[in-house]
Amino acid sequence: MTSQQAAVRTASPRRVLRAGGRVAVPVRRVSVLTALVLLVLLVAGAVATLSLGRLGIPLADLAGAVTGGAEGKNAFVLERLRGPRLTVAVGTGAALGLSGALFQSVTRNPLGSPDVIGLASGAGAGAAISALLFPDTVPVALGALIGAVLAMVLVYVSTGTGFRNPARLVIAGIGVAAIGTAITQYVVYAMERDRAAVLSAYVNGSLSARSWEDATTIWLVLLVVAPLTVLLSRRLDIGEMGDDIAAALGSEPRRTKTAAVVLAIVLSAGAVGVAGPIAFIALTSPQVAKRITRASGPHLALSALTGALLLVLADLCAQQLPLFDNLPVGIYTMAIGGVYLGCLLVREWRRGVL
Repeated sequence: MTSQQAAVRTASPRRVLRAGGRVAVPVRRVSVLTALVLLVLLVAGAVATLSLGRLGIPLADLAGAVTGGAEGKNAFVLERLRGPRLTVAVGTGAALGLSGALFQSVTRNPLGSPDVIGLASGAGAGAAISALLFPDTVPVALGALIGAVLAMVLVYVSTGTGFRNPARLVIAGIGVAAIGTAITQYVVYAMERDRAAVLSAYVNGSLSARSWEDATTIWLVLLVVAPLTVLLSRRLDIGEMGDDIAAALGSEPRRTKTAAVVLAIVLSAGAVGVAGPIAFIALTSPQVAKRITRASGPHLALSALTGALLLVLADLCAQQLPLFDNLPVGIYTMAIGGVYLGCLLVREWRRGVL
């Protein structure tokens, strides 16, 4: 064993799954058990989404419907009403959770998120402008995607160092987010009431009326980006020890950070394109995964599973809670984020940090 391999093993005592000579994914037993629990909860949430409510598929018929035997009302619910919506929710939540894990690993900040660097606000501004200026030519989803990309270009240019400096990235992102929010609020105020209501639902994040095309879009993004994150996972894990040690071990921290931020942006942009700027899933998922396992590391897979579970549960609330009919799912994720931030502030206050 070389001295470099010994240093890595000492700093990170865990099993490593290898695929070929270039892919090595560190795995802990607690992470595997947590992933299994999250998968069981995700399946339970999916079953509840498809079966609850007046239009739900009875549990006795659910297995047959999912395996291709759906007819009549059950076929409509599975193929048109709830099936695409559930598939988009799982994919979007996983994309946001993975995006947040990448970004927080780079910034080493529990409050780090693609939301912070203005991506969501840029998407909202793009959606608002397309709805106001090009209502019949540019789809709102495409406008949101263009807005997110332009926001990231503005952040990239304004930092002076691209995506390599986390501190500058966050500061520039806050400024871009403020601009995007101002544009969105102006458009909502200026538009007619009916059109503004539709836009308001979108900019808060919504999963209603999703199609199989939306599901295909977000899952294609995941299929392209997920293998690239696996290639980065070991470098990100080494980066937890600090830039100096990571550089000494050949991890190339600057390139790794830039690649991780780019992948996080692609994931977030894909999620925004199909569901709008859903808040706080990217922020909370990595921290929930980290607190469950009580272990260091970026927790990429667990963050994706946690994000998928949180969004499925939030959408289940949006569909089934009788007191708040037709609220966008983003309202519920904001509530989740508010609870998370409150718990974080209380925890830091008890530690004497605040």
